[in-house]
Amino acid sequence: MLHHKKSLSAMFGFLCLVVFSTTGEAADSVALPHFFDAQERLNHPDLGTLPRLRFLTTVDFPPFNFVDKTGRLSGYNIDLFRAICTELKLEQVCEVEAVPWDELIPHINNNGGEAIIAGMNETPETAKSLIFTQSYLRFPARFIGSGNVSLTEPVGKSLKKYKIGIVEKSAHEALFAAYFPGVKWQTFVNNESLQAALKAKSIDLAFGDGMAFSQWLNDPQSENCCQFVGGAYIAPQFLQSGLRIAVQKNNPQLAEALNYALKSLERKGKLTELYLRYFPIGFY
Repeated sequence: MLHHKKSLSAMFGFLCLVVFSTTGEAADSVALPHFFDAQERLNHPDLGTLPRLRFLTTVDFPPFNFVDKTGRLSGYNIDLFRAICTELKLEQVCEVEAVPWDELIPHINNNGGEAIIAGMNETPETAKSLIFTQSYLRFPARFIGSGNVSLTEPVGKSLKKYKIGIVEKSAHEALFAAYFPGVKWQTFVNNESLQAALKAKSIDLAFGDGMAFSQWLNDPQSENCCQFVGGAYIAPQFLQSGLRIAVQKNNPQLAEALNYALKSLERKGKLTELYLRYFPIGFY
């Protein structure tokens, strides 16, 4: 799962009543992949007289869902929830509620909600009762480096002249070993120690989660020491499917409606707008 911490026991609910703009103003230079077929025809779904559309989330997955300094439920997923409700013209019946992580599936199975937007991934266990939309954001693996480090093709050959660090026993270590056979690397116990080593220049490159690296590079603690190097590695066979919305297995109509909203929001630039808002240093 992308998000596996237990949430705080407090619950936050509010009704989405405000219409939010869905116009995107992203610069053409922003590299955000398209996750949906741009040629596919979109037909606005008919959800009939839906009495309620309640999204369930948690409060401990920043920057996607968290409680801000004012005590308000905030984040990328919360802004996306509002945009989806506007796109489906369901603002008056849309709600979002935060519950502990372990209670998300029981809550939706007991009709306490219709959709989960909390970073839950599809596994054999979750697939027993849930179906998932298409991905609306993926987390690629990236290299970050300091100084004048650069990568040229073929990347594997270029890497051999650098000291490389990776978090041990991570999906990124498995990906690196598969993609760059013959290239040596040094392991670290966590991202913090990896980033500290890069900042101290005891390694030349760090390889890991591009989203986490983006947040660190944008943090004053990084002291502008480093930057992304080379391209992005999506690698779903190692890095799972990214962010998706889950609904009850017996409600494929809602999953289709959410896919419609996500596709439409991508075409209108809203997904890029959210990406830029929460990740000013892009990770693609």
